[in-house]
Amino acid sequence: MNGISITLVGGPTALVEIAGFRLLTDPTFDPPGEYRLPHATLRKTESPALTAEQVGAVDAVLLSHDQHSDNLDKAGRAYLERAPRVFTTRAGAQRLGGRAEGLAPWERAELARPDGSRIALTATPARHGPAGIEPLSGDVIGFVVEIAHGPSVYVTGDTVWYDGVAAVARRFPARLVLLFAGAAQTRGPFNLTMNTNDAVETAHAFPEATIVPVHYAGWAHFTQGRQELQAAFRALGIDSRLRLLDPGVPTRIELG
Repeated sequence: MNGISITLVGGPTALVEIAGFRLLTDPTFDPPGEYRLPHATLRKTESPALTAEQVGAVDAVLLSHDQHSDNLDKAGRAYLERAPRVFTTRAGAQRLGGRAEGLAPWERAELARPDGSRIALTATPARHGPAGIEPLSGDVIGFVVEIAHGPSVYVTGDTVWYDGVAAVARRFPARLVLLFAGAAQTRGPFNLTMNTNDAVETAHAFPEATIVPVHYAGWAHFTQGRQELQAAFRALGIDSRLRLLDPGVPTRIELG
């Protein structure tokens, strides 16, 4: 059996352990507080379940974008300085410098370990809100993680359901989707991340995948959470495919 271990740290931050590799998504380790951005003020309401020291070393950071504090905060930036490789958007890599490597949608990269094991990463398209939001939200990407002779994992990053996500489903029959949910809203009555309808659409687009939501709690701008996700999947009879994580607890998921 092919398995994966996921430990939810909080918000969008999860430790993904697959095929001997340790990957961390969007590092956020700050305590609760406010962050003033050009177009909004974000308020963090919960501390991370694990500190950066408890997470420890990783093989790479998968950073969907650097421009929003709920995806990369102050302590998260400090963590990047210790990470051997950081994959993010091209614009983000230019801003971050250091070990950051910029990828455009559909560009690929590879990670290798001294024992010869390898995994492939493909950057995937993402849209952080409704059509036309890009000048305000900036570039965002997701990631597909592929292992040799095994199932793939899709990390959506901050996105809504749109044709870019559908294109990922056509190219990669992922068996696990780490889905950034929460129906985030800041300045207007529109969602910046997936709501329950988007989550269901994604589940139908990846019919063999276990859906693991993250980034739906711990910040004031989320409008939907755990209960809404459970209710939506239960109503459609697909709740067996939904896996909700307890923060700080490593969870093993078999992918077949």
